[in-house]
Amino acid sequence: MASLLYDIHAIRDLKKLPKPVSRMIVEKLGFFASQKNPLSYAKRLTNMDIGSYRFRIGDYRAIIDVHKTKIIVLRIGNRKNIYR
Repeated sequence: MASLLYDIHAIRDLKKLPKPVSRMIVEKLGFFASQKNPLSYAKRLTNMDIGSYRFRIGDYRAIIDVHKTKIIVLRIGNRKNIYR
């Protein structure tokens, strides 16, 4: 089980979203972190400038970095705008 940490940018991104959507994203990130191998649900990014991996949560993406047993959520946003 990995611990889940949120960057200040990710917190700001969550606050901009509607409450039901942000709640769904937080629950799904908690589910990913509680799994034995959370990176099995992630996809490695080719542009490492924004992060190492991403989780797909419906139409939203969570950009993350991984350090040992910590998952650091860097950004959260709609799939159309998150990679810009």
